[in-house]
Amino acid sequence: MDDAVAVDSIGEVTFRTIRSDIIHGVLRPGDKLTLDRLRQHYEVSVGTLREVLTRLASEAFVVAEGQKGFAVAPASEADLRELGALRLLLEDHALALSLATGDLEWEGRVVAAHHKLAAIEKRLLAGESNRIPEWIRYDRSFHEQLISACGSRSLMAMHTSVFDRFVRYHMLAGSFRGKPVADDHLALLEAALARDGKTAQRLLDAHVNKGIEHVVRSGAIGR
Repeated sequence: MDDAVAVDSIGEVTFRTIRSDIIHGVLRPGDKLTLDRLRQHYEVSVGTLREVLTRLASEAFVVAEGQKGFAVAPASEADLRELGALRLLLEDHALALSLATGDLEWEGRVVAAHHKLAAIEKRLLAGESNRIPEWIRYDRSFHEQLISACGSRSLMAMHTSVFDRFVRYHMLAGSFRGKPVADDHLALLEAALARDGKTAQRLLDAHVNKGIEHVVRSGAIGR
């Protein structure tokens, strides 16, 4: 029993590590994921790697190449725009539910998440560009807390998967949009606390679409 638990733990840790490496651009779009190289780098068995890569393929972070094995999923403008549309479909719905049912505890979580995000954005605006990965983490937390009162674990799980694939593009772009994105987050916070669903959704839609255009202009991805 203990050995089975240990194997499961190793597989889960490896899954999360490789997934994170793809999101953060350590493993780049199109990189070949050869089992021998991965086995040496992540120090796990080939069997564990096969299971992990199959899971990652189910989330569209990697693609199977027939008999050639696996590769990191390619990046393209078309895919980015599709992910943005899907993110908004899920997040707009979850946001409306969350604003309708969120209690005082939810408000506290949202305010706390924004406080951390705003602190990192202030440092980025001061020129600390090395904090972009940290900003991505706090940005994710803020958006997750905004919809955390939606009442649906399935909706939250779907949103997380799409959000992380979307975030990968921002990591590829490797730059911060500056004061406009910080202003977006503050406006979203204010609309959420005021329970102004229409304004919050309008702000969210504009926020996500501006992020898409920023990535496209960066030249980090192909057409």
